Amino acid sequence: MVKLDKGRILKAPDSFFIDGEWTAPQSDRRLDVISPMTEEKLFSYPEGAAADMDRAVAAARRAFDDGPWPRMPARERAAYLRRVGSLITARLDEIAWAWTTQVGAPISLTRKLVPQNATLFNHYAELIETYPFIDHRRRDDGGEVRVLREPVGVCAAISPWNAPMVLLSYKIAAGLAAGCTMVAKPSPETPLEAYILAECIEQAGLPRGVFNLVPAGREAGDHLIRHRDVEKVAFTGSTAVGKHIMRVCSDRLARVSLELGGKSAAVLLPDADFAKALPSLMVYSMPITGQVCFSLTRLLVPEARKTEFLDMFLPAVQALKLGDPADPATQMGPLAMARQRERVEGYIAAGRAGGAQLACGGGRPRGFDKGYFVEPTVFTDVTPDMAIAQEEIFGPVVSVIGYSDEDDAARKANATPYGLNGAVYSADPERGFAFAQRMRTGGLTINGLIVDPKHPFGGYRESGMGREGGPEGLENYLEVKTVHMAG
Repeated sequence: MVKLDKGRILKAPDSFFIDGEWTAPQSDRRLDVISPMTEEKLFSYPEGAAADMDRAVAAARRAFDDGPWPRMPARERAAYLRRVGSLITARLDEIAWAWTTQVGAPISLTRKLVPQNATLFNHYAELIETYPFIDHRRRDDGGEVRVLREPVGVCAAISPWNAPMVLLSYKIAAGLAAGCTMVAKPSPETPLEAYILAECIEQAGLPRGVFNLVPAGREAGDHLIRHRDVEKVAFTGSTAVGKHIMRVCSDRLARVSLELGGKSAAVLLPDADFAKALPSLMVYSMPITGQVCFSLTRLLVPEARKTEFLDMFLPAVQALKLGDPADPATQMGPLAMARQRERVEGYIAAGRAGGAQLACGGGRPRGFDKGYFVEPTVFTDVTPDMAIAQEEIFGPVVSVIGYSDEDDAARKANATPYGLNGAVYSADPERGFAFAQRMRTGGLTINGLIVDPKHPFGGYRESGMGREGGPEGLENYLEVKTVHMAG
């Protein structure tokens, strides 16, 4: 259904995957995918309508209620998941090019990250072979209790455009491992990876209706989350949309897991080695042109060492190689779309108007007549109340914030509505760990930044609820049933 070769779209999508078959759309509406590098149309493809979502949900409902998948022994589901993982592995280069072509993420980075997709399917295959889906316990009276962990049911998996396949794979791999049936709705800007995943699932031979794919825009997506046969919605995206999904699902108490925005802080403690910290800060303060929820966009530095830090950090930022994301030497490509560039430029203007000092960047780079480029930008003299320190920009904009002591650093690190990720740098890892416990955030790394799909990822407060990855990610898709054996 879809084929790429080094960024060239050899075959564009023309149908949906519903009930185990490639099926024609119910309307003639189409969506365009625009190149972030050339600003020209890459391809168009069918837009799902409410009727397509109804068909997909009905197929998932039948597969859950009457099909073998939820009742299949875990080891058999694991075998299917491993087949999917193997088929994904065979297409990793194609997946990397899809990411680079649609989003503008450098090919050197996408090739490094796409193996996580197969990792997730293989990880959940291994996990469910030993997971205690039935836990045998005893009551005080000596009677037996069996605590069952059963699949939630029909689940909608809604993924964003910035990391299209891995953020979908987190949901699909865990949901399928649990025994759920799935309806996937990828972002309309980045459909290709979801089609590749559907092809892998089809080739792996999963039963009909277990996985269904309907790419669509906002209207059909809203229809999906409101569907009464959808028992859980798993969403990654903006906090505003996450709040809307939670409100909609609350009407029928549908289960929800949300991985939302972030404004993550990297705290360099007074004893931090700036030279050792710099490589990870360069990678993770503006990854994929800053379009990553866990980006370290607030750098908290001791006031007494701020000049020392800036003298090291600013030249490194200014030396980043901007360019064609298809070039292996490129370190930063364009933003993904025109509206994203407008958003970032609006925040840069707000930072200037709010009194922050523009230390570098802030404009469109010279020599790029095409492409949604913005210079990597660093603000200093930033206070925690400023919009650029409070709100998720989702672009290559970093705020350097000074602090007086560790109490001040902790207050400033926690002074946003978010709590997704963070980092602490210290010459003493245990000192870093002690400080990390003061930060209200779902994930932290001492002296770097690590996101491992085999371990839980998610946030506090407005960064969401629930976790993806690891056993916690599986439990997102399970209900608990208690059975008392009285006789």
